[in-house]
Amino acid sequence: MTIHPELVPSIDVAVARYPSLMGKSVLITGGGSGIGASLVEHFVGQGCKVGFVELNAEVAATCADAVERATGARPSYEVADLRDIAAMQTAIARLAEKTGPFTVLLNNAGNDDRKPIEEITPDYWDERQATNLRHQFFAVQSVIAGMEAARGGAIINMGSISWMRGAAGLIFYTTAKSAVMGMTKSLARELGERNIRVNSIAPGWVLTERQVVRAKAIYHGKFTEYLEAQCLKEHLLPPDIARMALFLAADDSRLITAQTFIVDGGVV
Repeated sequence: MTIHPELVPSIDVAVARYPSLMGKSVLITGGGSGIGASLVEHFVGQGCKVGFVELNAEVAATCADAVERATGARPSYEVADLRDIAAMQTAIARLAEKTGPFTVLLNNAGNDDRKPIEEITPDYWDERQATNLRHQFFAVQSVIAGMEAARGGAIINMGSISWMRGAAGLIFYTTAKSAVMGMTKSLARELGERNIRVNSIAPGWVLTERQVVRAKAIYHGKFTEYLEAQCLKEHLLPPDIARMALFLAADDSRLITAQTFIVDGGVV
């Protein structure tokens, strides 16, 4: 992924090593690009057996190639549309055959496209909930048995601070992402007796390549405005989210569950 250098400072931060992650089977949805691709690279780098689901076959192959070059290990992937729950469940089952039953799940996939209120139809609303919320629950449902057999697991759902700020132009997205927090807490309560931890991460505005291209074309001065709202005056990058996910997946966070961790540079 190429980030425009005029927008993002260089980072050189050593990544912590988590021995408890070595050899674990990890499932990541939406793993081909952006935050998802960074999650794939970071977990492969920890010695995990990573499988990811991606909508676009070319994007998935490019990510797998890049991770293999960077780490020396190649993640597995399946191509599926997560809005099609049966197809997603089939993809997860195929990946589990390659990696073993998953004991870590990162529900990462989502899309925050914008649309004016007047243009939102019932079908579009339902499609956006399927894109940003519904698949998270059914991915959890698909990995519970394997986690229970392994006597525990960690689930991390990707939320957003957008609903906390009442962001305009994407009410269907903020609705779904606020629901992620509630779903996370209920899942944690229901699965705690099986030693399965469930947490969520609420990122701020993370500068993936997609966001940078969009911002340069549409938002113009929003980069500067958003940075001024942060306590820490540095743009968030995908590795900043991946490092939080590593901690929440590792045994270092063994008694942390039902929580939402905000990674936004200090906006909310």
